[in-house]
This record gives sequence, C-alpha cells and structure tokens, in this order.
Amino acid sequence: MSDATALDVFDRRESEVRGYVRAFPTVFDRATGSTLVDADGREYLDFFAGAGVLNYGHNNPVFTRALVEYLERDGIIHGLDMATSAKRAFIEAFERLVLEPRGLDHKLQFTGPTGANAVEAALKVARQATGRTSVVAFTNAFHGLSLGALSATGNSHYRGAAGVPLGDVARLPYDGYLGEGVDTLDLFEKMLDDSGSGLDLPAAVIVEAVQGEGGINVASVPWLQRLRAITEQRGILLILDEIQSGIGRTGHFFAFEAAGIVPDLVTVSKSISGSGLPMSLVLLRPEVDVWEPGAHTGTFRGNNLAFVSARAALETYWRDSALVDDVARKSALLFGELEQIAAAHPGLGFVVRGRGLMVGLACDADRTLAGRISKAAFERGLVIETSGAFDEVLKFLPALTITDEELTRGLAIVRESLDAVLAG
Repeated sequence: MSDATALDVFDRRESEVRGYVRAFPTVFDRATGSTLVDADGREYLDFFAGAGVLNYGHNNPVFTRALVEYLERDGIIHGLDMATSAKRAFIEAFERLVLEPRGLDHKLQFTGPTGANAVEAALKVARQATGRTSVVAFTNAFHGLSLGALSATGNSHYRGAAGVPLGDVARLPYDGYLGEGVDTLDLFEKMLDDSGSGLDLPAAVIVEAVQGEGGINVASVPWLQRLRAITEQRGILLILDEIQSGIGRTGHFFAFEAAGIVPDLVTVSKSISGSGLPMSLVLLRPEVDVWEPGAHTGTFRGNNLAFVSARAALETYWRDSALVDDVARKSALLFGELEQIAAAHPGLGFVVRGRGLMVGLACDADRTLAGRISKAAFERGLVIETSGAFDEVLKFLPALTITDEELTRGLAIVRESLDAVLAG
C-alpha cells in the first residue's frame, strides 16, 4: 500500500489540526527501544522519543512486564484521586528515590494527564497562595496550549489559535535572548524595584531550565541562581517547568538540579510514567499547598497503569547513578559529532547547544535548513523533529537508553541528509 493510500482515512476524517503526521507521513505499527516499524515493515531510527515522552525507549520490557502482571491480577485501572495500592507504591518510590536524595520536601498533586493541566494547576495555586494574579514568563517559552498555559507560552503561532485575549502574563527576555554578555535579569530586577515600570509584583515566575520547543535554549547556572534569589527576596513563587527537560533528559532527574536551586513548584509529565502512558503531577512546597479539597479535579488524574510503570522506572533507573553516568557519556559523543558537523560547514553558522540528550543544531542563517534536513532524514529512515520560533533548530531527543551504535548510525544519517540537502 502506498503512503498516500495508507494515510487516506486520516486525510478524510481527522481534523486539520494534526501536525506530526505531516512531517512523518507513514502509518507506524510497532516499536521497540529506539526503533519504529511502519505498517509496511520499514524500520525507522527514533531521535524523537515521542517529543520527550519515551526517555526509556518504546515498549521497555521492564514496564511491559510490570503492566501485564498488574492487568492479570485485575489491578485498579481508574481511581480518580482515591487511594490505591499502585498510587501508594509510586508515591513511596518517588519519595525514596527522588525527593529525599535531593533534599526536597514537596507534596505531590496528581493533575489531569497532560503537561498543560499540570501547568494550569501550578498557575492557579500560585495565584491562590500569594493573592496576586500576574505571572512572569519568558521569550520562546512553551508551557502548553490550554488557555492558562498558553498565556505563558511565547510562540505566536500557538497564541494566535486561542481565539480570546491572553492576559495576566508579563513577558521578559530569557537568558541569552539579547546576546552574549547581557544579563536579562537586570531588566526584571529593575522593573520590580521601579514603581513606574508597569510591572506589578507577580504571583509567580514560570521558566524552563532548558527550553525545548523554543529552540533548545539553555539557562546558565548563574542566571537560574539569580532568578531564584530575586524571587525569594520578593516573595514570588518560582515554578520550574520540567515537563520536557526532566526525568533524566538533561543529565539530572530535574534540569534545575544543575543550578542547585529549590523551586517552589515543579511541573512534571511526559516521561514520568516511563511507558508513555499519560500522567502528570505538580510538586509543591507544603506552604504553597493551599488548595481546598476538589478545587482542581480531573477524571483521569488517577491513571493507575501509569503509576505502575512510573514506579518500575524509578526503581530500575534511579536506584543508582548508572543512567546519569551513561547519559553524560552519550551526551559527550553527541556534542562531539555535532561540533564536527558544524566545523565542516562554517558558512552555515551552525550553533550546537543543549544539555544531556536534549541538544539542538541551530541554523539562523537559513531558517529552512533544519526542516529540510528533517525531511531528508525521514526519507532515509530517521525520525527527528525541529524546534524554535522558525523551526530553525534540528532537535536531538533520542531515548536515554539508545545504544552507541544507534546514536552513531543516526548521526551518520543526519550527515548524509545535510549533504543531500546542500547538494540539492
């Protein structure tokens, strides 16, 4: 069956809102590890990892086994926010393997299963806890597409789809937005201390330690530390959005760990379940937990299958430093190869940036290049996406469990695709 025929039902019946299928036009059927297989049996190497959902790869046997065993014993599937054994086991594992080793005393709020819902909850409770309404977000931020989260998202393409004005969020420049040598927090601090600036004291600041959809922009350690100091001194809550950059993606469980800071709230989703099952939560300091019972609900905030695989992920990959050490080694390999590609094409002005296995190859000189490389790579059996305001960044987001051979093979396809695009 041709790709056009195989996709006919999607063209005929699925909304025009669909996006990724346009970039990767085939019908995927199976997947294991870092390999996708379409309905015709063609294999694709995956450098996309479900946009950061599959940090441990597709159909990881550790999670599959745990899920099958749970299903076979008729374990609770849907539980709202009732207590279940699966939820209890996850909370205990998270407390033991994530919170306690990092000296965190945050409570867990299980929200609806999307990252955007976790952001909505964090913004709502921050406003309740402070009694203030405005929020500060940053240029090129991405926090989700429901209205509250969208207000904090920067991209005009997404914001334009809202259909209503998006308010109560002030936008400030992210680290590096104004070029090297400019500390963008000078503006923030000046505006906070100037009663004529027009910036009201915000309830919260929401920030990504590494911006994913915004173009793999990395906040420096000093910048994050200063942001934490500014917010602490003024009673502003600091929300770290770890939805894409968390769960080991940047080399630590949380991306903010590199700066040694403690946020007031943390939003978590994507790879927290390990298996790809939907799950989201908000970590919040006890004094910020001012919710009245039932004030933020959701029918699917009790996905017990996700609790099962999330616990298995924690107990398998976070009981020691083996995964973190392996990510650091693979990150060095990835950065080294991309720096060689950049050096081989000095006229293109490539910039390599990122942390861990969240890396971008940016090309501002030709903002169409990343998209053309992605398309050529897909034709050669590699799934890799783009990011940035103009899709000018080729975005490397492989599974943390990818093998060295797969990583090297994928990079070879990127080289071949770049050569083909330049020759064409």
